Formats: sequence, C-alpha cells, structure tokens
Amino acid sequence: MNAPEKTNLEKPGTLIGKRLPRVDAREKVTGDARYAADFSFPGMLWVKLLRSPYPHARIKSIDAGAALAMKGVKGVLTGKDFNGWSWGWMPKTREEAPLAVDKVRFYGEAVAAVCAVDEATAEAACELIRVDYEELPGVFSIDEAISAGAPLVHDDRPGNLSWEFHMDFGDVEAGFREADLVREHRFETGRVLTGFLEPPAAVAHWTEEGITVWSAKQSPYFHYRHLAACFNLPLSKIRVIQPFVGGGFGGTKNDSVAADFCAVLFSKRLGKPVKYQYSMEEVFTTCRRRRNSR
Repeated sequence: MNAPEKTNLEKPGTLIGKRLPRVDAREKVTGDARYAADFSFPGMLWVKLLRSPYPHARIKSIDAGAALAMKGVKGVLTGKDFNGWSWGWMPKTREEAPLAVDKVRFYGEAVAAVCAVDEATAEAACELIRVDYEELPGVFSIDEAISAGAPLVHDDRPGNLSWEFHMDFGDVEAGFREADLVREHRFETGRVLTGFLEPPAAVAHWTEEGITVWSAKQSPYFHYRHLAACFNLPLSKIRVIQPFVGGGFGGTKNDSVAADFCAVLFSKRLGKPVKYQYSMEEVFTTCRRRRNSR
C-alpha cells in the first residue's frame, strides 16, 4: 500500500508549526518603535481641552479673554467654530460635536480647546477660561433614561432612544414549548473601559496638499472619513499615518476623539503642525467604552 500523500501543511517549507519572530518585535523590544506621541516637528504647537465638570448642563457663556492674553497662547476654539458639524458611527447617531455647543451631555465633555507653544502653557490657559453653566438634571441608568418624564440628553431623541435595532430568528414561542428546560433570568453587564496603555495622541498638519495626521488609531478608515466630512475635503486630501499602536481593542482607537478635529482646525488656521496627547485621567473619564446592558 502506498503511503498517503502529504498535505500542503506537512510539506517542507510550510510555516505551520514553526517558530517565527513577530515582524515588529525588534522595534518594540529595543525601543525603536515610534508611537503617535513620539512624533515632533519644528514649530509644532500643542492643544489641550477644557472639559465640563457637570454631566448635564446648559452653556450660558464662555469667556476666553484671560486665556488668549496669556503669553504663548496661539488661539482658543469653542463649539461654534465647527459650524454645527457632528459625527457618529452611523447616520442615525451623528450627534456628537467636537466641542459642546449649547449644552454638555456627559461628564468631561470638551467645551473649549487651547493651542499654545507647549503642553504646559495650553493646560494652564485652559484653567483661565470661564464657563457659565446652568446645571441640568441628568440620567445615570437605563431605568432612569427610559422612565416617563426623564430629562432628555438630546432634545430630538424622545425617550432618550438614540436608535432601535431588532433581531428576530425562528419561532421563539415554539422553542419554549418544545424545550426540556426554560430558565428566565435578568442579565446585566456593567460598563467596560478597554485597558490600552497608550492614550489617544496625534500630530496634525494642514498644508496646501491637504491634511496629514500621525494618529494612534487601530484603523485609519473611519478617521479619515470623519476628517473629510468635517473639513469638506475629498478623501484624496486626507492622509492618516498609523504608527505603532499601544493597545486598542475597539472603542476609542477605532473612532475619532474631540482633540483630533481641534488639532486639525488649529493647524489650518495657524499653518503649523499641532499635537495633542490625552492624559490617563481623560482616558478613564471621557473615552469610548462598552456600554452597560440589560
């Protein structure tokens, strides 16, 4: 009897079952790997965000005079600078503005951005901005959000329902009747923040050729579409360079963040590359997470 013919996986030269080095291992273990926060350019400016201390409040006024008068400060942005533009994962959920305009809808939402010669100056200038808030009642659980008369996070979303999605498969009632055991229970999950070590960071540069960003993203494709829509440019004018990424797991690293748009707009106005890097406090309080469910 002839021996069985070897499969492709058993033939000499296959990669299956062999020890192979990771293609990015050497750069990572030697420290040569460059992450978004490692990029710097001549004349580069920094942007920092002023964030709301309230989960729900109306913005009555913003006074940035003292911040603009501070040495080293190059500019201040508020929500009105984005002319009503907002973004989201789907057309039905495009309800998040780069900076809050009329009211804030979550704790830590960005209400203003400062651009300065260095990070420390931008951060100090943020503390000089005076925002007059009218605090509003908030909702902090699923039950609160869907209860009758609950405060609306978005005025055009009755019942605090952003969107609906239903999945129906087979005959559920027949399945219950035919089952040997039916167990009914209430299942809940808590909020989960992905544990990446690298905070969001980017450098943005607006030139005659368009926008180039060196950004900590898992995928450039969502982000470059957001930038094209925000600044009314064709996709051919947007270049997203994705360096090494220090963890992501979906959520924030698959999406844009407020500082992305602020850095690009400052670069357009000031003609220089603009950098930001979130702190871990900003990551834990403001970045995307898996929502609680029931």
